[in-house]
Amino acid sequence: MTSSSGADNPPVRRVAIFGGTHGDELSGVFLVKHWQENGAEIQRTGMEVKPFLANPRAVKKCTRYIDCDLNRVFDPDNLGRTVVEDIPYEVRRAQEINQIFGPKGSDDAYDLIFDLHNTTSNMGGTLILESSRDDFTIQMFHYIKNALAPERCPVLLIEHPSLKYATTRSVAKHPVGVEVGPQPQGVVRADTLDKMRRIVKHGLDFVQLFNEGKDFPPCTIEVFKIMEKVDYPRNKNDEIIAIIHPKLQDQDWQPLNNGDPLFLTLDGEVIAYKGDCTVYPTFINEAAYYEKKQAFVKTVKVKLTANHIRSSARNQNTP
Repeated sequence: MTSSSGADNPPVRRVAIFGGTHGDELSGVFLVKHWQENGAEIQRTGMEVKPFLANPRAVKKCTRYIDCDLNRVFDPDNLGRTVVEDIPYEVRRAQEINQIFGPKGSDDAYDLIFDLHNTTSNMGGTLILESSRDDFTIQMFHYIKNALAPERCPVLLIEHPSLKYATTRSVAKHPVGVEVGPQPQGVVRADTLDKMRRIVKHGLDFVQLFNEGKDFPPCTIEVFKIMEKVDYPRNKNDEIIAIIHPKLQDQDWQPLNNGDPLFLTLDGEVIAYKGDCTVYPTFINEAAYYEKKQAFVKTVKVKLTANHIRSSARNQNTP
């Protein structure tokens, strides 16, 4: 797969870093609060970088959300809803965020948003890509992956006709999801926070280099493209009757083949994967996804090629 043709790109001047989109994912909450007090670490020449607590009420209660999932309501219907007294808090908050950092889809929207998340799954430091045609973000991910090597930094592509969702970060021209785990909800681990911090640092370094006129030649990255959400086995009362098999637990990004164990009933029955191709599961046994009826997602490996990019500000900077 190849993204759109290369061309001069406008410089990236306005960047936001969101923490607390989910109030119990504490790496981003701690980092954003720290950067709001002392932002020297995230400032870069030639651009504004704004740390922002996306869901402060959920953060205060250390819960994922108050009324509904903030990371699912940035669609036109919710952003355009009339504000009445009983409107869900997160829908109202989404409209506020859209006013500050958007409007979504407009020229006035922020150039880039890093949205910081934690997962209870063993996903490591994952980057989430929303569009296979976003040369700038693919180039950034290529840069981050190289900067972190040999440490793994998988890329999850959530571009799908029915599975893509209206994320908080989608307000920006270039939305970047940062998903780091495993970390329990309501807990902050130093190693997980450090991994997230380094991903953001390298991302900001890339933006600065781009703005300063560095050429980025065509590049190719491997991504895991979301294909299907898989629910737990359930009985007629819609109750879960089997749990993630020990051989699948913590095996995010590892190949899953026909006949491999998926689930285990409490009676000891093994439920195996039936499929004619190798898939790569992730978000395995994510705690927040029990309510969404999701045991894991199936992905396939895809190569994405981004074209050469350079900042259109380069000529202006040339003496």
